[in-house]
Amino acid sequence: MRPKSRRTTLADVAQAAGVSIATVSKVVNGRGDVAPQTRTRVQQLLHQHHYLAPVFRHTGAVQSPTIEVQFQGGLKSYVAETLEGIVDAAAEQGASVVISKASHAPHWARDLVSAGRRAVIAVTSVYTTAHLNELARSGLPLVVLDPLHLPDSRVNSVGATNFAGGLAATRHLLSLGHRRVAYLGGPAMAVCNQARMHGYRAAMEAAGARVPAAYVLPGEFTYEAGLLGATALLGLPEPPTAIFAGNDEIAVGVIETARTRGLRIPEDLSVVGFDDTSLAQIASPPLTTVRQPLREMGGAALRTALRLAGGEKVESHHIELATELVVRTSTAPPGEAASAHG
Repeated sequence: MRPKSRRTTLADVAQAAGVSIATVSKVVNGRGDVAPQTRTRVQQLLHQHHYLAPVFRHTGAVQSPTIEVQFQGGLKSYVAETLEGIVDAAAEQGASVVISKASHAPHWARDLVSAGRRAVIAVTSVYTTAHLNELARSGLPLVVLDPLHLPDSRVNSVGATNFAGGLAATRHLLSLGHRRVAYLGGPAMAVCNQARMHGYRAAMEAAGARVPAAYVLPGEFTYEAGLLGATALLGLPEPPTAIFAGNDEIAVGVIETARTRGLRIPEDLSVVGFDDTSLAQIASPPLTTVRQPLREMGGAALRTALRLAGGEKVESHHIELATELVVRTSTAPPGEAASAHG
C-alpha cells in the first residue's frame, strides 16, 4: 500500500513561485491586489502541486474559514508576538483572521457567527461561565492562549511549561551563588503565575534557600508593577540580591527602579524575566529570561481552532510548548556591593 503523501501547503507553493505565503493566500482567496503575471504563475503551481485549500461548512456553503482573534488590554510585546504567530499560520493554512479587542456585549457570540466567524482565539482575554455558555449555544469553539485561569473543560488552550521555566530561572540564579532570591509575579490567581511561582519555590526548597514571605509578591504583568514591586523588595531590611520577574515587562520595571536607587545590574542586583519578548533584547543590560515560544504558541492555537471549526476532535484540551532559559547579561554572581547593600 502506498504511503499517504503529505498535503501540499501554501508554503510549498510560495517557495516554488518565489513569492510570499501571503501572496499565495491572496490568490487562493480571490483577492484582487496581486499582479496578473504573479497570479497566473501561482495558479499554475497550485494546479501542478494539486493544492487543496481547507474547506469548512457554514449554513450549507463551502468557504475558507475566518477566525476571530480577541485580545484584552494594550497591544504589548507579548500580544504582538503571539498575534504574529497566528497571522503567519493563518496565511500558510489559507485561512483569514479578524483581530479585535474582546467585547462581551449582549449576543456577541451570535453576532460573530452571523459575521461568518468559525472559531474564537482569545489572547489575554478572560471568559466567564456566562461567556462560555453563549459560545456553546452559538456553536463557536474557543481556543485560549496562555490562560490566566483554569479553563472550563469545554475550552481548548495552548500554553507553555511555566513550572519548568520558573524552576530553570531560579536554578540559574542559585547556580550563580545567590540565596536571597525574590519572585515578583503577576496576578496571584493566574494559572501561569502560580506555575512560575511554584517552580521558583521548588528550586529554592531543593537548594535549602530561605523564602521569606516578603520575597514573594503578586501584582500585574506590567512595567508599572515592576517599578512598585522592586521598590518594596529593595526597601526591605534584607533585600534580595536577585529578582525573578514574572514577565519581561515586570523585569524592565525592576531594572529601572534599581537604577534610580543607584544599584548596578548585574553587579548589585541580578534580574531574570519571562517570555523573551523584544523587550528582553533591547533592555539595558540585555535581559536573561525564560523564552516562551510565543509565535509557535500562536500558530498552534490557530491550527487547533481550524481543526475544531472543521468538526475534528483534538487529542488534548491543553497543549504545552517547551520553555527555554536564555542567558544574557542581567545576571551575575552576587558581588561585594550586593552584600554591603544587605
